[in-house]
Parts: sequence; structure tokens; C-alpha cells
Amino acid sequence: MISSFFKGIGFAFSGFSLVLQKGIRPFVVVPLLINIIVFSLGIWLAKSQFDSLMDKMLGWLPSWLSWLEYLLWPFFAAMIFIAVYYTFTIVANLLASPFNSLLAERVEQKLNGLPVSEFRGYKALAGTIGKTMLSELKKVLYMLKWLPVLLIISVIPVVNLIAPFAWIAYGAWMLSLQYTDFAMGNHELFFKDELSLLRKNRALALGFGGTLTVLMMIPVVNFFVMPVGVAGGTALWVKRLSTQVNLPIQK
Repeated sequence: MISSFFKGIGFAFSGFSLVLQKGIRPFVVVPLLINIIVFSLGIWLAKSQFDSLMDKMLGWLPSWLSWLEYLLWPFFAAMIFIAVYYTFTIVANLLASPFNSLLAERVEQKLNGLPVSEFRGYKALAGTIGKTMLSELKKVLYMLKWLPVLLIISVIPVVNLIAPFAWIAYGAWMLSLQYTDFAMGNHELFFKDELSLLRKNRALALGFGGTLTVLMMIPVVNFFVMPVGVAGGTALWVKRLSTQVNLPIQK
């Protein structure tokens, strides 16, 4: 289990070298730009709303526990920024899903030793938009299903001490699902099949998603998480997950 977790970490970092390879770079541009724009808005929103949200949360403390403010402040700060980041991750991935599908396809060609298809603009998107957007909406609904639980944990005094850790665990799982989906979707695997496969490889998935979660917290680096995650998730699919399923024969 520990070995699989660290292998998941390795797959996440492998995305950095993959997106820089010849033939892959043109397919990174649009997802990267979308991520930069969306996360810049997220950072601005988090900073602009931070003080008021902190005042409201700390205002729930009774006066005799006011001394806890200095202990709770970093936890509340982490929770607010993590929540904002994950929210904007959903938005960014929804907008970029057709482009990420193309990126995953080209990365898989590279990993399998096949010539990477020539970049011909984004006219090829017409045939993938419907499929990728539907898959993305299913992932969003799955993510939203767990948000009420996290929000409840986040507002209950004392219990909310574990909220940042709960958000991190949630993010690790969701990001692993998010970024392995594109490669699997290119092979016509349905969402429930993807979910089942990741559950069988939970430690691997959490190592992969957990690394992306940490990278997402690092300024500037977080702008590159989307294309890096797609590339790393495709490598994870090609080298580990694809061997565990019966893929339809490609005609």
C-alpha cells in the first residue's frame, strides 16, 4: 500500500517532463491559459473575502475561548483557501475538458511509442465536446455530493479542527479522479467504471491526487497543475490502470 502511494507521487511528477516533450507542448497551451485565468480569479477572490470570512468564523467562538483564535487562525485560513481552490478547479476543468481530452490522447501516443498526431488547431474538438462535457458534469455531481458533509464539519466548533485535513483528503481523491478521467474517457470507459478502478487502486490514486493537491497550494506552480495532472494521470493509466481492464478493440 505504501509502495503504491509513492508510485502515485511519481506519476504526478512525471507530468512535468511529459508536457515539455516535443509534439505535446501545443496541446498544453489552452489548458494552461484557462488554468491561469481561473486560478488568478480564485486567488483574488480568496484574498478579498478572507478577512470577512475569518471574522465570521472566529466570531462563533465564546469569549472564554478567545485565546484559541491564534491556534484556529491557520486552520481556518487553510480551510478557506483549500475550499476556494477546489471550487475553481472544478470550474477550470469544466471549461478545459475538451482540450484536456486531446492532451491525454497525445500523451498516450507518446508513452506508447506512437508518432504524436500533428497539431491541426482545435477543429478536432467538435467531436469530443459533447462526450467530455457530459463526463465532466458527472464528476462535478459526484464532487458536490460530498461537499455538504465537509461544510458541516467546517462550521462545527472543535470538530472543524479536522476540516483542513478532511478537505485535503477530499481534494486528493477528487483530483485523482479528475485527471485520470481524460485518458480513460478516450477509451470509452464510463464514470462508474473509472470510479471502481480507482477504488481498487486507492493508495495509488491518493498518492497521485495528494501530490497534485500540494502542488496546487504552491504559488505559480498551481497554474501548471491542470496540464501536468492530465499528463501524469495519462501515464498512470497507460502504465498501471489500463492493464486491469479489458479495453474495446480499436478498429
